[in-house]
Amino acid sequence: MDGNEVTTCINIQGLSKVFTRDRLAIRALEGFDLEVLDGEFVCLLGPSGCGKTTVLRIIAGLELKSGGVVQVHGREICDAGSDRGMVFQEFALFPWRTVKSNIEFGLEIKSLAPERRGEISKRLIELVGLQGFESAHPNELSGGMKQRVGIARALANDPEVLLMDEPFGSLDAQTRNMMQKELLRIWSATGKTILFVTHSVDEAVFLADRIVVMTARPGRVREVIGVDVPRPRERTSREFIAVRGKVLSELDEEFEKARAKELARK
Repeated sequence: MDGNEVTTCINIQGLSKVFTRDRLAIRALEGFDLEVLDGEFVCLLGPSGCGKTTVLRIIAGLELKSGGVVQVHGREICDAGSDRGMVFQEFALFPWRTVKSNIEFGLEIKSLAPERRGEISKRLIELVGLQGFESAHPNELSGGMKQRVGIARALANDPEVLLMDEPFGSLDAQTRNMMQKELLRIWSATGKTILFVTHSVDEAVFLADRIVVMTARPGRVREVIGVDVPRPRERTSREFIAVRGKVLSELDEEFEKARAKELARK
């Protein structure tokens, strides 16, 4: 294979998801199609309730699809697996475990030898910049540090794709901006494929190679916008502001369309 050839990491075709609540069928996703290339950083953006997190959970194997095809490197996704790492907004760390043992949790499940677990956790602690905090517990860490642990834990199994569900949503603005830069550094160092859910247009434009704008429920792809802005990106640059304006325009149009549908039902 040509060394410059780019292969598909995530392939989604005709994805649908129906939830049943109080005997009512709710169509969360319908006809959702997406292709994510190896090493690509893609952000999912859309109105609240459009199914962004549902897409991630189906890829992670935490939610069953109702229809369609979901593949990672050509393998159909049926359940959770170590080839996919998930980072959650609420950190999801074990409070009784240290930074080191939180990172090593998945490796313990795989019965990896303690020496090998230690090698991996040491490398990842250095990667995410938590040297000196190996023995700290989550209640001793700031929000940004907790999320670094979450990222390191997701990377411990050396997944093919990193799925991130609003990982910086609960952080203050200054910490959030810092963590965005840190994530780009980690992404550059590891070359992982990242699919990242966010509500923030600014965050999506700062991070992504491409931004997938979703429709209101049932969620499908409305538009895919390439972010052709060199990194490191300046949020005040003309190019950044232009892409941000384009994304906002798509979201505003989708919001107006969804509101018109809602009014038509009444």
